[in-house]
Amino acid sequence: MQLTSLDQITQQDRHIYLQPHYDDAALSCGGTIALQHATGQRVLVVTVFGGALKPGTPLSAFAEANQQRMGLGRDAAEAVRKRQAEDAAAATVLGANTLWLDYPDAMYRGTPAYYQADDALFGTVNAGDTSLDEELAGVFLNIAERAPLAAIYAPLGIGHHVDHQLCCSAADRLAQRKLNVKFYEDFPYVALAGGGPETRQRELGIRMEPELVEVSGMLPAKIEAIQQYTSQVPRLFGTEERLRALLNGYSATLRKTYPGIQVERYWQW
Repeated sequence: MQLTSLDQITQQDRHIYLQPHYDDAALSCGGTIALQHATGQRVLVVTVFGGALKPGTPLSAFAEANQQRMGLGRDAAEAVRKRQAEDAAAATVLGANTLWLDYPDAMYRGTPAYYQADDALFGTVNAGDTSLDEELAGVFLNIAERAPLAAIYAPLGIGHHVDHQLCCSAADRLAQRKLNVKFYEDFPYVALAGGGPETRQRELGIRMEPELVEVSGMLPAKIEAIQQYTSQVPRLFGTEERLRALLNGYSATLRKTYPGIQVERYWQW
């Protein structure tokens, strides 16, 4: 089911995933989502930065190049519609409901654009975006209050994409209120060189405890869901074979005493 408003969130929603972009929940948590659905629990995936440019706002050269690289064309509104279609297809595979918020992706924000190169996109949050932290925290608190029995899942911010950092920081405000917030490991960044969850926790100055969810039987559904993001798989992995190899290789290493068991890991403090 596609929700269109925060008002439609209820206490029947037991697991709520905050994904910065249209693909993050499937990439990082797809096995857990499929498992929760299979056991009769209602799951909602909220895309935070799911909006496009405001009408009349020029598209930066960087944003246009990114869209072209994804095979999404030059029209930002049409690019978002295509990504929403991908997200809806992936949610159907996993058995999740969806809600798409209107905050624009980082590459669309600012006049002139705040982020005009990959180094900026995976770097320090622009000063023009600092108010988003507090604003998103208010939205996330609203979500949590509408679903008081739900666990809230948010990105840990591994890889340092600015949108992931903003979601992590806003969700951390909920964690400080002692709400049930679990931070997931941003895939594929966590499986690549450059630091894992422990490094990220040191950056944040927070020590967290891990929670492992075995998803061995759900890996086929997770991979099928990720494959629905046809604009992203070639850009992130090159080929579906490399996607499978990276996913299977990383998830099989998280439970070292039982090699081969597929796991997704979450962190709480």
